[in-house]
Amino acid sequence: MLPLERQQKILQYVKDKNVATVAALADFFQVHEATIRRDLIILVKEGQLRRTHGGVVMQDEVHSEPSFNERETVQLEEKKRIGELAANLIKDGENIILDSGTTTLHIAQSILNKQNLTVITNDINIAALLRSAHSIKVIVTGGILFPDSYMLNGMITDEVLNTLHVHKAFIGTPALHHQKGLTHFDESLVPAKRGMIRSAKQVIVVADHTKIGSVSLHTVAGTKQIHDLVTGEEARELDVQLWQDAGVRVHFA
Repeated sequence: MLPLERQQKILQYVKDKNVATVAALADFFQVHEATIRRDLIILVKEGQLRRTHGGVVMQDEVHSEPSFNERETVQLEEKKRIGELAANLIKDGENIILDSGTTTLHIAQSILNKQNLTVITNDINIAALLRSAHSIKVIVTGGILFPDSYMLNGMITDEVLNTLHVHKAFIGTPALHHQKGLTHFDESLVPAKRGMIRSAKQVIVVADHTKIGSVSLHTVAGTKQIHDLVTGEEARELDVQLWQDAGVRVHFA
């Protein structure tokens, strides 16, 4: 059997079984485990499979996410660490964008003592949190309020973002893949994120480890548009290596 044919059959096997180990695949295809490992390396790099402890599964696809209140408590400690580390990447006097989200909210909590910052955000929670920081100028993009997430979005948001030039943009995402880049399931939220990315000299994605390796329907930004990734130390070693190989600086919180 040719390698390409075997790899296609491996994909079908994993799809049918939901998960597969190297030993099980080697036994099923009657080949050495080393051969299966080579096949899996190719399939993982292509983004068709994802490594787990002891085996592989089909690549995750994200179709939705819980409400803000539900997401706020998920991976909470990791998000706090990410927020603190991301805040250390911000220098006094910079102009930055904080995307709406539960992880970027923790960045806001960690920059209250920064000096002479300008923070642009489309998140009502972030703006309210920063109101007491006397040395931070807060610019709210405006737009349609999404009451379930405290996010502002829509034409007004996009128009404001397209006029800005900032040092750094901190972007959240439900799905992040080393080949597919930053993706999102909701097409209505894509233009604002693209506007943030276009306006920034440095694009920093903040995402807990559960987001890495996942893909959603709509492309927001390619891997080459991302300069830094801040994630938790829980991130899988292979996922991190793939991002580093793509030229992205990875920071562990």
